[in-house]
Amino acid sequence: MRAGRPIPPDFFSLTKRISKMARTALKKKSVARKSAKPARKPAAKPKATAKARSATLPKLGDLPDWNLNDLYPGIESSALKQDLAWVDSECVAFEELYKGKLGAIAAQPGASEQLCEAVKRYEKIGDVLGRIGSYAGLLHAGNSTDAAIAKFYGDMNERITTAYSHLLFFDLELNRVDDKVIDSAMSSGPLGHYRPWIEDVRKEKPYQLEDRIEQLFHEKSLTAYSAWNRLFDDTIAALRFRIRGKELSIEPALNFMQDSDGAKRKDAAEALATTFKANLRPFTLITNTLAKDKEISDRWRGFKDVADARHLSNRVEPEVVEALVSAVRAAYPKLSHRYYALKAKWFGKKKLAHWDRNAPLPKVEQRSIPWSDARATVLTAYGAFSPKMAEVADRFFEKNWIDAGVRPGKQPGAFSHPTVPSAHPYVLLNYQGKPRDVMTLAHELGHGVHQVLAAPNGALMAPTPLTLAETASVFGEMLTFKKLLANTADKKQRKAMLAAKVEDMINTVVRQIAFYTFERKVHTERRNGELTADKLCELWMSVQAESLGPAIDLKPGYETFWVYIPHFIHSPFYVYAYAFGDCLVNSLYAVYEKSESGFAERYLAMLSAGGTKHHSELLAPFGLDATDPKFWDGGLSVIASLIEELEGLG
Repeated sequence: MRAGRPIPPDFFSLTKRISKMARTALKKKSVARKSAKPARKPAAKPKATAKARSATLPKLGDLPDWNLNDLYPGIESSALKQDLAWVDSECVAFEELYKGKLGAIAAQPGASEQLCEAVKRYEKIGDVLGRIGSYAGLLHAGNSTDAAIAKFYGDMNERITTAYSHLLFFDLELNRVDDKVIDSAMSSGPLGHYRPWIEDVRKEKPYQLEDRIEQLFHEKSLTAYSAWNRLFDDTIAALRFRIRGKELSIEPALNFMQDSDGAKRKDAAEALATTFKANLRPFTLITNTLAKDKEISDRWRGFKDVADARHLSNRVEPEVVEALVSAVRAAYPKLSHRYYALKAKWFGKKKLAHWDRNAPLPKVEQRSIPWSDARATVLTAYGAFSPKMAEVADRFFEKNWIDAGVRPGKQPGAFSHPTVPSAHPYVLLNYQGKPRDVMTLAHELGHGVHQVLAAPNGALMAPTPLTLAETASVFGEMLTFKKLLANTADKKQRKAMLAAKVEDMINTVVRQIAFYTFERKVHTERRNGELTADKLCELWMSVQAESLGPAIDLKPGYETFWVYIPHFIHSPFYVYAYAFGDCLVNSLYAVYEKSESGFAERYLAMLSAGGTKHHSELLAPFGLDATDPKFWDGGLSVIASLIEELEGLG
């Protein structure tokens, strides 16, 4: 998922519990598995798709639509109806067979075999539930304004929630088994295969509630946070922004903010602000309601800090996150403040208006990159590092696993959706031919490769914690960037490429830590009562001014720009994972550049581990340690060195 840009909801609300996998599959996350089924006949596409896409064909080539038939051939298909009927009956049968009996099973001879059989059955149900949820979620991402798709999406959410209510006991009851008993069952016999998942589940033991309360929380989710998440999605998709006489959806409107014409950037920024301001009331209500909903859940479960639940699901220690945040905030002056002062100088100004923050450099030709060239660029870069990596990435093109065009009703941004081990990942883009779009393609294919390689670990252990989920995506970007840079001799183009890379890194590190700081302020203050729209805007401006620095002039209207960031709604405190991943990759790439041989093999082995290892185990073969404060400084110094190189170019 691309940092610094709007994305679909709850991509990375990752835990290794089937409950999360099944329910959040409806919300387009970014962890995945491996293909095992042949393609079926293409499903019918929304009527607007071809028409909306045709306008881009002369410049960009034929942009692909994904083929979702590897999941199901249609919302009325017999395959889908059969799977729905199977999970309904299987969930009830599973509950009848195991509920109230796991403790006794664990204490019997042969416990390892019996418990392993239960976990396998649980995992299979999760795979089917995840397939159903993925299909509904991807359809909705492709056209969230279609009434029939919206109804199907909502209906599937309800079916999954109802089905999983019969499985809810399993994690809870497994955690009540005595530590010594479960350790004994895992130490010998087949249950040991699931040790990473079981140990992760047991980390949540201190925060689980009595079964009936868990049941209530689960069933009420449909009318609690899930309903507000969906309202946010539908509201964002329906917004229109009037720019130069045209009514645009959010993605093309945001795209104007990177136009070479400063007047167009200003018009787009003002149009965005006008529409956001007109809709502040519903977004304020959504934000307040979800922050309160989280506070209630955290209080009942015993989480003390507003971000503790996210740290737990990320399997990262709070002190590691705090070290990261402190290091980034301390580096604001030498990173974002320094760079934007330099950029203002290039534009002949003392300060840049906020709509010029991501503007292309002046007097540099703006290229429009055809889809075929973007594909070749990324695959060549991947192949130079590892032929295996390029081969996996090429499947996404060859097998129609990518939806790249821009059209009304489509979710903005970009993502790689995991689906389930019995299928394969899907990538959504809004490709408009800019160099940054090529980097976005490299980013999302990095996710996709990671997801395919981790798939053999199965539905329970393939998902990677958020802090590591960005590793492959950011590394894929770096490979592509370095390849493009090496092939660029023109001084102006090289400068433009370096500037674009620095801006992406600032968006990934500085901007995301500013987002995290904003969320902390919002959730902390919400504990004292509802926040007004003015207060939310005030908090937003305070963190933006701190992070962007004095060279960025935050004009009137920018105070409303918090409303479109879906991370805040769907995945509270997710955003620091971007900074974690970028700094990690910077350090990892430095090791790669100095390594003689064997790095690619170690790297692919790390991706293949999925969620079976802690970050300390995965980084050890590269000599890296995220608990060392110097680790973060090393990653940040890579960004500083690129800025220094730009200063040398004048």
